[in-house]
Amino acid sequence: MTSPPPDGPPRPAPRPGGRTARIRTQVLDAVHAELTEHGYDALTVDTVAARAGVHRTTVYRRWHDVGGLITDVLAAAADIDWHPRDTGSLRGDLAVLNHEIQDSLTEEPSIAAALIAVSFRSEEAARSLRRLWEDRYLQSEIIVERAIRRGEIAPPVDARALLIAATAPLYHELALLRTPPDPRLPDRAAGTAALAAQAGAFAGPPPPDATR
Repeated sequence: MTSPPPDGPPRPAPRPGGRTARIRTQVLDAVHAELTEHGYDALTVDTVAARAGVHRTTVYRRWHDVGGLITDVLAAAADIDWHPRDTGSLRGDLAVLNHEIQDSLTEEPSIAAALIAVSFRSEEAARSLRRLWEDRYLQSEIIVERAIRRGEIAPPVDARALLIAATAPLYHELALLRTPPDPRLPDRAAGTAALAAQAGAFAGPPPPDATR
């Protein structure tokens, strides 16, 4: 078992291949199905074990409880080899990112929407989701770096603030207000954020050596 982070629950043990990997896949697929079909309140280790076709003792031994299952679902999402696409422009890169977010929140069933809902009910899920979003925002900073290299925006830029401004309308409309998806929203939000960035709205602090 790996050591837990100082501010969160224990993380899953290293994940070897073979039978162990197959069991993990079966169990996490069962968690996805149970969450999207029945919600967090109905999620138990026993229902997951039965759906996965795995003995309940195996699930209890490895994941311990529902919190451990949710944590591992989000850990598996963080393991996905994902990289922001390069379209050749800041607006295009942000638009593609937004379309991916909209697709993940509106697909049927949507595990992304289910996990966001769970994060409001479970502190373990909230911590795990924050870790996943931290990883995704760090990965997405390349979008801003490319825009700077292309000369579209001038440094210094607060990349996190720009990314949040571009993506927040998607989460606000689809996850909080639960409005029907607007096919124009991803491009519109991306365009607004790109224009604001070009106007200097997300100017960050100068590099540490800039005043030397």
